[in-house]
Amino acid sequence: MTTFLEVKQKIKSFYGRYEIYIVPILKFILALISFVWINSTLGFTAALTNPFVVLILALLCSILPVNLILYLSFVLVIGHCYSVGIEVAAFALVLVLFLLILFLRFSSKMNVVMIFTPLAMGIHIPALLPIGSGLMSNPLAAIPAGCGVIFYYFVELVQEQATVLQNQDTEMLQKIKLLSDGLIRNQEMWITVVAFVAVILIVYGIRTRFFDYAWRASIVAGGVTYIFLMLMGSLLLNVQNSILELAIFTVVAILIGILLELFVFGGDYTRTERLEYEDDEYYYYVKAVPKATVATSERNIKKINATPMEQEQTKKNGAEYVVAHGKEEWEPQAIVPPSREERREDHPDEISTERIDSSWQANGQNEEALPLEESMDVDFEKKLEESLKDL
Repeated sequence: MTTFLEVKQKIKSFYGRYEIYIVPILKFILALISFVWINSTLGFTAALTNPFVVLILALLCSILPVNLILYLSFVLVIGHCYSVGIEVAAFALVLVLFLLILFLRFSSKMNVVMIFTPLAMGIHIPALLPIGSGLMSNPLAAIPAGCGVIFYYFVELVQEQATVLQNQDTEMLQKIKLLSDGLIRNQEMWITVVAFVAVILIVYGIRTRFFDYAWRASIVAGGVTYIFLMLMGSLLLNVQNSILELAIFTVVAILIGILLELFVFGGDYTRTERLEYEDDEYYYYVKAVPKATVATSERNIKKINATPMEQEQTKKNGAEYVVAHGKEEWEPQAIVPPSREERREDHPDEISTERIDSSWQANGQNEEALPLEESMDVDFEKKLEESLKDL
């Protein structure tokens, strides 16, 4: 658990440091996956399946608001439907406008859930979307989740009935009736819509309660509710569902939800504190759940060099400590006499003497100085002669 908390803290610090780069990259990946799924499922228009077009659209979504991914997905689906038939494109346009006007305009901040819905159903883990939406958002996420289910089954319907829809002998009314009946009479689609909405509401309702381990209880309750509703709907409406596949992928969704809870919430209920206090108007009952964190140690390597005094002392001693070919030894160095500035710093009393010497040298540059011994001899002889004369 400690290793997991350290990894979590490093990921959070890395995300906080490079958020300005990570967010566009994530939006680019999400847009790319969504567009590739639409092109691989439909793929009736060659121009829209061009990789350069897909990359340009994904790059455009990376720098613009995330809802642009949803709108461009609608445009791609309508474009592919136009290659199937103009009636199919018109039906797709009416369906998109119906979803936007009646439902999606009330949940504009949560419409990203609709992008994830076809992707979760495409990887055969549909329970992951309502569980994750209930953990990460509010009850309004049920609206785009249900719309996403309808959008997914419409794309699958166009793919399955493409041969009939592209047939020139099929009349326009027959095509429209085929599409409308394929959606309205699709019992599996309506069961999934009800299950998604119910799971999101249940997970959100339990998660916001004040008892311990509410997040994990909501995840388990959401998975059990999804299995129960799908099985009951299959029995009542005679829809074929694989019980084993449903149970396995729901358990996988629960495990992923618990992992998501550890990253997003991660409360340490063993250190829960309950506080009570009041003011002039209210009584306050507070439950404080600390976050599960671990202190991470940062290792800094510092290089410590010799101080200037030690280097100077080493130079004065005429030796330097060197390391060569894996051997450590003292290597003698040439003794460099100190400069005039260094001598002044070490012996400030000699400054006046140096000034006198320098002035004497400046005045007597063109004169030849006599030896000291000769000048002393001449003076001694003269004085001796004068003293003898006096006697």
